[in-house]
Amino acid sequence: STISNNSLKTSLLQLECYFTWTLVKEDVDLDDLEEIIVDQIKFYDESNITNYNLLSYICHLKNSNEEALRSLQKAEELVQKHHPDEIARRSLVTWGNYAWIYYRMKRYEEAQTYVCKVENSYKNLSSTAHWKIHFPEVYAEEGWALLRFGGKYFEKAKNCFENALKNEPNNPDFNAGYATTMYRLEDFACRCGEEVNSSLEPLKQAVKLNPNDTCIMALLALKLQDLEQDDEGEKYIQEAMQKTPDLPYFLRYAAKFYRRKGEIRQAVEILKKALALTPKSGFLHHQLGICYRENVFELQRTRNPPQEQVEKLVQLAIFHFKMVTDQKTKFVAAYSHLANMYAIGKRYEEAEETFQKVLCRNNLTSMEKQELYYNYGNFQRFHMKAESKAIEYYIEGLKMQKESYGRNKCRRAVETLLQQKIKRGLGDATDFGTLGLVHNLNGEKQKAIECYQKAIALDRNNEEYRNALHELRRSI
Repeated sequence: STISNNSLKTSLLQLECYFTWTLVKEDVDLDDLEEIIVDQIKFYDESNITNYNLLSYICHLKNSNEEALRSLQKAEELVQKHHPDEIARRSLVTWGNYAWIYYRMKRYEEAQTYVCKVENSYKNLSSTAHWKIHFPEVYAEEGWALLRFGGKYFEKAKNCFENALKNEPNNPDFNAGYATTMYRLEDFACRCGEEVNSSLEPLKQAVKLNPNDTCIMALLALKLQDLEQDDEGEKYIQEAMQKTPDLPYFLRYAAKFYRRKGEIRQAVEILKKALALTPKSGFLHHQLGICYRENVFELQRTRNPPQEQVEKLVQLAIFHFKMVTDQKTKFVAAYSHLANMYAIGKRYEEAEETFQKVLCRNNLTSMEKQELYYNYGNFQRFHMKAESKAIEYYIEGLKMQKESYGRNKCRRAVETLLQQKIKRGLGDATDFGTLGLVHNLNGEKQKAIECYQKAIALDRNNEEYRNALHELRRSI
């Protein structure tokens, strides 16, 4: 009956599980995420209940509910095997997922059974009358799930791990989750041009509590490298290499460490080894593409680069970047990297097509757009020799007021370009007017006024510049 279905829906919304954590499928590439989780189970930790719960949610989002139920069964078996004395407490999320999937399959009685299981478990587990007490494991599981869904969920993930740690400050898993989140948040904030608390201490603490988790060790090594403590970082990489020489998740970070250290050959070897284990990993293909791109740039810096070798490396980079864009369609930067390699290989039409694929999307973050406009502007400026079109795109990036690396790069590029023209004595009214706009967008009003005055001096009848100048003077 509808009434009982309504009350069932109300009870379902009370549950703590993947269906109530607002994980939006548009924010990830489902096939790619599934690939990652399956690899994780295979190589990293087959006893990780979270992975099976997440897998069931992904299967449900891909409309394979039978498959989703099989994953949940697997999660239940793991709880029985590894936590026989805490079955109820460790199954709260799994049972919540069961309830939702049965509900979506219109199997309402089974859904109701699982809702009751969860509600009764809470009543038995908590001394309070109110059954919604939060368990640290549930917070942690939510934290790990949020991390998987990308940048906009990191802040929320951090809160989850902080809540889990309140009750168990020395829990290794919660510390690993917190440290990983802080590392990601810091990286993310850095690209937005924001400051954030350092992840160094949380990573050190997590490594101390998880001496066998080589992925956390590798993140600590990368963090030390950021702080220009390469030697200290490399000790962790080498120690981890002894412990898990065949773990793709660790190897990808080790490769990144050596690539950033300038040891490209070493990085390529490690990446090839990892790729042999997980041949479809988008992350690994991306890192390999970056390595080959570095090789290309290195050769281009020499006096007479051997053309054949350059072409071969360009081909390799294109191959790997293309693997990434085919697989991780949400990964905007990979499209810019691919287009850039096409341009270096003088395949301009393919470069243009690749840029257009992402330029027409309407679900990009402002940071992604700014970075994209900067790269497309460069393509127009350096490869197509279309300066005015380049200027147009750099300014699009500037018009978005949110500070980021990309916005800064757009600003520097457009200022340099215009100032060079003016220095060469080729600056016309449009160039001064555009530079005025650039200064204005950066809040440099006095400089903007001077530029507009010069533009008007060169083009007396231009209403646009007069209006801009008038507006500026009023705003000061």
